[in-house]
Amino acid sequence: MVWIGVVTTLLFLLFVYSYLREPRRIINGLLFNVFIISFLLLCSVYAIRTDLQALKFLIVIPIIALVIIIPFGVIALIVGLFINARVLIRKEGRRLANSLTMITALGIIFILIIRQLHPSQYVSDHLQPLFGGVSLVMLYFFFNLLNFFTAYTLYQFNRPKYRQDFIIVLGSGLIKDKVPPLLASRIDKAIEFYNKQKTKTTPPKIILSGGQGADESLPEAEAMQQYAIQHGIPAKDTIQENRSINTYQNMKFSKELLDQLSLNEPYNSIFTTNNFHLFRAGIYARKAGLDSQGIGAKTALYYWPNAMVREYIAIVSIKRKQHLIVVIGIMTVSLLLSIVSWLFVY
Repeated sequence: MVWIGVVTTLLFLLFVYSYLREPRRIINGLLFNVFIISFLLLCSVYAIRTDLQALKFLIVIPIIALVIIIPFGVIALIVGLFINARVLIRKEGRRLANSLTMITALGIIFILIIRQLHPSQYVSDHLQPLFGGVSLVMLYFFFNLLNFFTAYTLYQFNRPKYRQDFIIVLGSGLIKDKVPPLLASRIDKAIEFYNKQKTKTTPPKIILSGGQGADESLPEAEAMQQYAIQHGIPAKDTIQENRSINTYQNMKFSKELLDQLSLNEPYNSIFTTNNFHLFRAGIYARKAGLDSQGIGAKTALYYWPNAMVREYIAIVSIKRKQHLIVVIGIMTVSLLLSIVSWLFVY
């Protein structure tokens, strides 16, 4: 039991070190999840060896709950995803981007049907490793999704100190050249932080970041600046960054602007976006070389599930080469095992 305790402690310390050093990484989710598993294992071993009935009860109850909840939870998840898709499409319009929860629900149903049909029973035994490879790929992405969600959740607890020189507000698009509610919540979050810091020390400059879309008659940054000024921010404390057309460019061009404004001297900065977008924006900030952490504005509950599906797809896309290598590696080994089985097993 001692070695399990040592491993659990080391995992916790490794997680804390990794998170404090750089909270914008999915590996933090992996380390935290492994620590939790190790901690639960430690509690289980301790309960068995010490015969503490109360501790055994606390461990057994969650296990029983999982056994009961998981089957019903999957059904509830599918129903919830369909309901969310219906609500979102009704409120935001019928677009592919608004149908991700529905597509996810259909995907889960498809997987459940395939598992019930057991297609591997209809092919040669020599091809069984290929089916095992497909299962491993699905398991890989399941744990990757779990690690992403954990890292995303942990990043929500980030609380920057009120000593910032700049606040970057990430654009999200205008509607009829006006700031829509989603974008307004990002600016409001920056204004809230600005006002709180102003009571303690010198207020920061607010960088409004967003270029001009093909269907927009003015840069997004200009509309954002007008909104901030109308809501009490002095014009002298607002600065436009009007070239960016995506999140990476938001970070890249804002960094260039901040470097110029600070005359390449050290500075402190944060960015604001919606909570669902916070973790991916942090990854892009790191990719752009911007040492800036984020704070998230609340998002309407009906919008959040679909947005999270989109965020995970985008996160996978960022690391697509890494994921492709893993998938190719798994399927290559599976194919080789099938070939070996075909050549040497009768």
